[in-house]
Amino acid sequence: MERINTKWVAAAASIWIQSFSGATYTFAIYSSILKSSQSYDQSTLDFVSVFKDIGGTFGIISGYLYTTMTSKLHGRGGPWVVVFVGLVQWFIGFFFIWASVVGLIAPPPVPLMCLFVFLAGHSLPFFNTANVVTAARNFSHYGGTAVGIMQGFLGLSGAILIQLYHAVCGGEGNPATFILLLAVVPTFVIFLTMPFVRVYETVTTSEKKHLNGLSVISLIIAAYLMVIITVENVLGLSRSMQIFSFILVLFLLASPLLVAVRALREETQTLSPLDRPPVLDTSALLDPSLKKFLDGDHVVVEDSNILEAMSTVNFWLLFVAMLCGMGSGFATINNMRQIGESLHYSPVQLNSLVSLWSIWNFLGRFGAGFVSDIFLHKHSWPRPVFMAITLGIMAVGHIVVASGLQGSLYFGSVLIGMAYGSQWSLMPTITSEIFGIRHMGTIYFTISIAGPIGSYLLSVKVIGYFYDKVASEDDNSCFGSQCFRTSFMIMASVAVFGSLVASVLFFRTSKFYKRLVAKRNSK
Repeated sequence: MERINTKWVAAAASIWIQSFSGATYTFAIYSSILKSSQSYDQSTLDFVSVFKDIGGTFGIISGYLYTTMTSKLHGRGGPWVVVFVGLVQWFIGFFFIWASVVGLIAPPPVPLMCLFVFLAGHSLPFFNTANVVTAARNFSHYGGTAVGIMQGFLGLSGAILIQLYHAVCGGEGNPATFILLLAVVPTFVIFLTMPFVRVYETVTTSEKKHLNGLSVISLIIAAYLMVIITVENVLGLSRSMQIFSFILVLFLLASPLLVAVRALREETQTLSPLDRPPVLDTSALLDPSLKKFLDGDHVVVEDSNILEAMSTVNFWLLFVAMLCGMGSGFATINNMRQIGESLHYSPVQLNSLVSLWSIWNFLGRFGAGFVSDIFLHKHSWPRPVFMAITLGIMAVGHIVVASGLQGSLYFGSVLIGMAYGSQWSLMPTITSEIFGIRHMGTIYFTISIAGPIGSYLLSVKVIGYFYDKVASEDDNSCFGSQCFRTSFMIMASVAVFGSLVASVLFFRTSKFYKRLVAKRNSK
């Protein structure tokens, strides 16, 4: 049994969990039936959706639990315990949302529905902490790539779950059934895979090669999903083809195990009592006695706890940049269906749009981690520069959507989705580098709270306000580009401001990153 418990098997298990846990990105699929079944107006729906975002980024508890469960001194389980706690919340949240929508229980008051949505969303920090932080620890020298892979599959999960929906329901389907599928299928998958997620604090010389293998697999899956979504949107697929295409997705998701087998075989072939593969034990990085002030000018501290991190300017620069980037990204995906409906998109087109968002989200998550790793190792480029660039791209995407031109929602969602996904890859990696890995989970998700704060301000106070202002009083609906134009111009300005804040972080940490690269190269 111990032979199969390697960091690569752990990575494969994490990939499966990430691939089925991104239900927050499919909210647009069932938001309309939630709105109609509960008799919500647009502002109330946006208010409820914010609790999904709050739950999805409130990771202080999951971060603390992870630190406790994986501590050499106090650990009593491992990352799987964190996953299990999230899994319980996942099932309870989605089951009661479904029960409310189909009338199994009486329509709950808005605060109670917010609780159901919060629980469903709050499972994500537990999954993400267990998988992302474990990947960062298991592959510490290529954290950007490893985190990018994990975050990338989370981005793809929206498209994967929608393919499951189409395979089970076919055609336009029934959104209520989709909610039930979310409650049942991911629960089963995650329960089976969570025991294999473990921490292995070693670095081997073959890591980059096998990580590249996982990267290729993720790109193949993304390309396949994009082809299927495009064909389904343009030509349509029969029920049997929808089922077959989803089965093929499952086979592709199993392919990371081939990387794990290959890595184990290579290690076995090279391992002998006198000839062991080059391995670096990185557990010393987690020793609090090794805390160092690496950059006295800007207070960069290895292995800071949350209070030490919050006392630095760098923490708040990251927080504000994420408030702008994640906040406007959340606001876009939460209102994607309503934007499409206002522009007379069909239900099939809307489902395709949400699926394609998952693809762009994946490309941003994976690409930002992979590309920033290359430029960091080869040219010593600080990662925050990519945060500034992608937030600038996000601003352009918001302007495109605001134009209301034909096809603008498709093209704008490409730019916004990729830029939004990039933040989820760059921010945790920057956090681990600037503040250390010991308390990464807690600090990472504390910064992530900026997302729902920005989402609330932009979804409820901006999008909801301006939509209801021009909507029909009879059925609270609006059609035409004027419904969301003002809101997206405001969000474009917010993204530009976030880009400027990230630029300040770039200049503050440039010397630190040069020393970080020199330190890694000297090992």
